[in-house]
Order: sequence, then C-alpha cells, then structure tokens
Amino acid sequence: MIKAILVDDEAYMREKIKEKLIKSFNDKIQIVGEAGSVNEAVICINEQKPDLLLLDIHLKEGTSFDILSQVDHKNVSIIFITGYDEHAIKAIKIGALDYIIKPIDNIEFNEAIGKAIENNLVKDKATEKSIEITKEHFSGNSNDKRIVLKTLENIYVINEDDIFYCKSESNYTTFYTQKIDRIVVSKPIKMFEELLSKDTFIRCHKSYLVNKNHVIQYNKQGMLIINAKIQVPVSSRRKDQIIQEIFK
Repeated sequence: MIKAILVDDEAYMREKIKEKLIKSFNDKIQIVGEAGSVNEAVICINEQKPDLLLLDIHLKEGTSFDILSQVDHKNVSIIFITGYDEHAIKAIKIGALDYIIKPIDNIEFNEAIGKAIENNLVKDKATEKSIEITKEHFSGNSNDKRIVLKTLENIYVINEDDIFYCKSESNYTTFYTQKIDRIVVSKPIKMFEELLSKDTFIRCHKSYLVNKNHVIQYNKQGMLIINAKIQVPVSSRRKDQIIQEIFK
C-alpha cells in the first residue's frame, strides 16, 4: 500500500482530492496525513514518511519548494497540483515532473496517480535533479539553462547550449546534442518551442527547431548548416525572416 500525504491550504480542495483517491485507488493508496501550511507539511512528512506527495505549489506562508527543502524526499514520488499559473507550469515542464491543474480533471488525475503507482515510486539522482531544476526556474533564476528530458529508458539533464536542433516526428521530438546523438521524447515539438529560450531557438521549419548559436551557414539548397556537417531545412515561406533573425 502506497502512503500518501495531501498538502493544500484550502481544506475543501484536500477533501476533493481525498474523495478522488478513495474512489479510484482505495486498494492501492492509503492517505496517512494532510496539511494546509508549510510547517504542518514538514511535520507530517517527517512523522509519516510517505511514498507519495500531492503538493499545491502556492501556500499561504510559502511554496511547496519550501517544504521540499526541509524534508528528505529522495524516496518520495511528487505530483504538483496548481491553479493555472503559466510560470509554475513552465518550470514543472522544464523539470519534466508530474502535475495536475485545478480545477482537477478526473481523467488527468487518475492518469497521474496511476503513473506514480505504475512506476513503483522508483526515485534516483536524476529525479532529484528534476526537482532542483524546477525550483531554479520557478524562483526566476535566469542563469539556469538546463532542461530535463525523459525517454522510455532514461532521464537526461541537458544544457540548452548543448542542443544542436530538435526534430518533430508525429507526437515525438528527437533532440540532437553535442554529447548525445539522439534523445527521443514522447512530447510534441510545440511544447519544447514554448519551453526553450526564445532568444536562442527558432522554428525554422514545421518539423525543426534549431539553436541559432550553432548555425554557421545557409546554403543555396535551403539548408542551415550546423557544426560544419549537419543540415537542417528552412521553410521557404519563412526563409527571409529566419535568415534575418539568425544572421542579423
């Protein structure tokens, strides 16, 4: 049985979450505690040592990251719960962590909880790094250019500067980097276009997102040349705009 703790500063929201857990996961998850503030959460987590935390990001006296900085969460699966907050959601996506948006959709909720159960709550150093990176971006650290990429087999922490380009293949995105040739992620390229720095990456084609800093040439065949040998196509209708933006 997986032990879970709910943290939200609104009591009625904790009740709603409990109802959903009891209804769909009563035989797999045991709710061992709940908290409405940072201090209450820290005490509860230290006493109960849960396997799963459902954390509201914004609390009256701080954030869920204030909680995580005061407890041992190495063996804890974390799902953030937040109202629509573009900044917070972007930070969570960059860290490739799980989240649920309020008002809670039953299907999304069950998928997130089911995923935590299916993964058997296995944590590793990469997951710890995901939390660190999410916190850095959430706090507005503009110097942090790392992004977490999860594949079926591995978790990678990649610096934006190391990415040559991204290629869209249906709902998958393949990253080509300086250190690792191919990283295939089951997310659409549009999501990464929104996450990666807009002053560094440009959508040069419907299927390609390129790091402008690695482009050294545009040839007569309508290709951007990266690192002297890699060729990335440019959309003909956007050619002039793209060339101006890259080589200005």
